[in-house]
Amino acid sequence: MVEAVEGLKIPSVLKEAMIYSLQAGGKRIRPILLLAVIRTFNQDTRLGLNTASALEMIHTYSLIHDDLPSMDDDDLRRGKPTNHKMFGEAAAILAGDGLLTYSFQLIAEDSALTTDQKVKLIALLARCAGPEGMVGGQVADIEGENKRLTVQELENIHVHKTGKLLIFSVLAGGIISGASENELELLERFSYHIGLAFQIQDDILDIEGSEEMIGKPVGSDESKHKSTYPSLLSMKGAKEKLQFHLDEALTALTSMPVESGLLAEIARLIVSRNH
Repeated sequence: MVEAVEGLKIPSVLKEAMIYSLQAGGKRIRPILLLAVIRTFNQDTRLGLNTASALEMIHTYSLIHDDLPSMDDDDLRRGKPTNHKMFGEAAAILAGDGLLTYSFQLIAEDSALTTDQKVKLIALLARCAGPEGMVGGQVADIEGENKRLTVQELENIHVHKTGKLLIFSVLAGGIISGASENELELLERFSYHIGLAFQIQDDILDIEGSEEMIGKPVGSDESKHKSTYPSLLSMKGAKEKLQFHLDEALTALTSMPVESGLLAEIARLIVSRNH
């Protein structure tokens, strides 16, 4: 992923800013899920490397923009100064733009995929990352600040802002593996519930986690007057909701015609993580 950016003939500050955030670490849960689906279908995981890299680039771009003063105005990301603190706002915005657009180039030029697969992946990624997905969810999240949202409104934000890219990661693995329509429907159901479980655990960690582990100050959601699952349901209620979505995700896997133990293990790790 970083090697692909290093090979680009682009301005040095842009390359440095793009690589800085790609190398900042993180869970890499989205590319892990994509490759895990390919392995579940007994296909060569190397087929998904470019798409997995593209997905992580889009996730990274979204974090760079999310941290900007016009949005969350964060100083730390993954325990390091945010991109705009290192390179300035203009370079950070353009680094995010660069990662976003280059991600589609990576998929389009992937010789390991068929033309049909490329078209399906690019269309799905645009839908999940764009105004119908992550970008729309980010707008709804901003509009929801300083408001007491309903659980349904909060869930709608998270399905789009966080969940859609997780859905893409799982469905992309299915597309690359040649999964049937029925298998793709089961994968989508699994990923929908995992996306919500992921966000609920994030909300819980914002209260119960440590700055050292999560890489940013705890209590940031409360300080920004954001509705969260614990604030709406209580901590006990949030943990019950977390378990509900895990159970639903695992139930979807039980109907899969292939051995899905790896995906179940990842799902359990998502809800038990401490960062």
